[in-house]
Amino acid sequence: MSSQFTQRRESRAAALQYLYAWSINSPANLAEDLRVFFEGLEKPRDNYAFAEELIHGVIDNVAEIDGHIRGLAHNWEFDRIARIDLAILRLAIFEMLHRKDIPPVVSINEAIDLSKHFSTADSKRFINGILDRMKDKLGRDARKPTTE
Repeated sequence: MSSQFTQRRESRAAALQYLYAWSINSPANLAEDLRVFFEGLEKPRDNYAFAEELIHGVIDNVAEIDGHIRGLAHNWEFDRIARIDLAILRLAIFEMLHRKDIPPVVSINEAIDLSKHFSTADSKRFINGILDRMKDKLGRDARKPTTE
């Protein structure tokens, strides 16, 4: 496994943890809250540059992302989605919409992996269903990055 792959996986896990906490208690000062969060992690903050990019991306685009989730979560009330599952979905959908250098199937696989570690066994199917529908709406090859 390449070190970049491992570093990205660690960054996604860190971003997920932050976004989960953020969804429960949004801080008054995001910069200060992030400073404290990153200080509490094992590695120096610069190891988590990808995590920080993901966190800001999700927070900056949360209304758009949540709109997609609402439209894709068939027969499921948005407010009933478990907070950890919502954080996983937000992370993956942000990547699918705004990180053209990451193939959508990679974002889906990473989200499934995060759900295995941080959520329940049932969540995997729910998350996969929503992200699969999102992938179908993208209008691009799900297995390749794009340069747009």
